Amino acid sequence: MKDAPMADKNAVKELNLIGSGTTIEGKIRTQGNIRVDGKMVGELHAAENVAVGLTGEIEGNINGRNVTIGGKIRGNIIAVDKLVFEGKAVVRGDIRAARLVIDEGAVFDGKISMSDARTAGHDIQKY
Repeated sequence: MKDAPMADKNAVKELNLIGSGTTIEGKIRTQGNIRVDGKMVGELHAAENVAVGLTGEIEGNINGRNVTIGGKIRGNIIAVDKLVFEGKAVVRGDIRAARLVIDEGAVFDGKISMSDARTAGHDIQKY
């Protein structure tokens, strides 16, 4: 029984992966990190980091601590700490983040709201 609390702490740091060629429909909630290289239709809530690879596509809203986008997003994004759009990212939707990095070549169509982590994280603290 002593090992159970340690297992819970380690679960937060684990990586969830949606591979290329995989399509998911629905809501995903994780206490850890997640990387999407496939396609997802629905909401994604991560207490830690979210990464969308070059082949990743999400149609729905994203909430996470640090969010890095390399693929295509159609939906709103909330990043508690930092949001990064890599050079091939295509994002259509509104974003809210404490810090924002947009690499040259990224496409963004939407509204930006810059706020501190406490304000941006209000929606993510539902865990």
